[in-house]
Amino acid sequence: MPQQISLAARYDQTIDFLYSRLPMFERVGPIAFKKDLTNILALCEILGQPQKKFKSIHIAGTNGKGSVSHMLSSVLIEAGYKTGLYISPHYKDYRERIRVNGHYISKKQVVSFVDQIAPHIDAIRPSFFEITVAMAFDHFANQKIDIAVVETGLGGRLDSTNILSPILSIITNISYDHQNMLGNALTDIAFEKAGIIKAGVPVLIGEYQQKVFSVFKNAAVKRNSDLKVASRLGKVMTQATTNRYVYKPLDGKYLKLDMPYHGAYQTKNILTVIQATQLLHRQGMCIISQSDLKRGLKNVDTHAPLVGRWQSLCDVPKIIADAGHNVDGIRAAINELRKIRARQIHIIFGTVKDKDVLPVLQLLPKSAQYYFVKADIPRAMDDQELYEKALGLGLKGQACGTVKKGFQKAKSLAGINDLILVTGSIFVVAEVL
Repeated sequence: MPQQISLAARYDQTIDFLYSRLPMFERVGPIAFKKDLTNILALCEILGQPQKKFKSIHIAGTNGKGSVSHMLSSVLIEAGYKTGLYISPHYKDYRERIRVNGHYISKKQVVSFVDQIAPHIDAIRPSFFEITVAMAFDHFANQKIDIAVVETGLGGRLDSTNILSPILSIITNISYDHQNMLGNALTDIAFEKAGIIKAGVPVLIGEYQQKVFSVFKNAAVKRNSDLKVASRLGKVMTQATTNRYVYKPLDGKYLKLDMPYHGAYQTKNILTVIQATQLLHRQGMCIISQSDLKRGLKNVDTHAPLVGRWQSLCDVPKIIADAGHNVDGIRAAINELRKIRARQIHIIFGTVKDKDVLPVLQLLPKSAQYYFVKADIPRAMDDQELYEKALGLGLKGQACGTVKKGFQKAKSLAGINDLILVTGSIFVVAEVL
């Protein structure tokens, strides 16, 4: 009688199959990117069109979409809705990507889904991302959720998540990132993000940006979509060095909000979440009270922990991980860094080789000590190459090889009054969590 394989072993085999057999953007870059929605439509046809069996909120944007997705899902959970959350990429556990009311999809459900779809893989030839999106939609349908908060992976127009028919589309902001796939101009990138705007479905833009606003406005007019801009409807301020925020609508009383994540950059994301909940409430799509909003933000760590965004890992010395990886993301991290008093700043930095890293390196403080590292993925930029680029810009430091070695080196040299920042790439941050 053959020995039965344990669920843990089956799960490990399944994850290895997903990573090794399917093209995965996080590991290999643009060659994993599919140029249309044919594969995801074929997968969902086999599964019985799960994407049509639940309501959804679809979120795109260069920065902030992860924070908005986590916060909004937490608010919806507090409002009593059975809420699905789909995000990408993950940090440590593949199942981070697919959650219902804060609970990861089970290992058994992952194995069962891949077993179900495996006979069709050779014919469809899906990517890692397409399989994962199909898994999320199938899980949400099977769990009979009330609503899903779904974050795009890359762009919007051709993203696998874009087969949804949402009740609300959200675009947080536009910045330079993935230009090799989305275009070199901000308007090109905005055009790709605007692809999630659906006919007759309201769209909320997080930040008003003059250079790209006409792209969103034209798309909304063309598709008869009611467009609102969160930054024109109120303001959120942070109380210095605290996790308390204050919302001031255009007319009305101040509202004090507590959230476990600190950072001035989160004010834009919180404002987007507030306006999204008010829009949903006004249109009768979801009933969300002010108390639901306050509890949702306060309890986001319980329902949808936000990993890798200005995350404190240690107090002595102070160690912070921030997954900023483009110009605006790094600028936000450096702005937060300047608010902290430290004797010496140590920065562990790594990136991917398909990124234009020079504009990012130019933002980094020359007074810091740098530890350049190479994450454990094929896409990672060589640490020596990164060191040489940084040296040409006047940054001081050393090439350390692996993230583990760079982290150990920084910790060995940092004094109790120093600060260590780990940044530059989600994949670098993932290795220190």
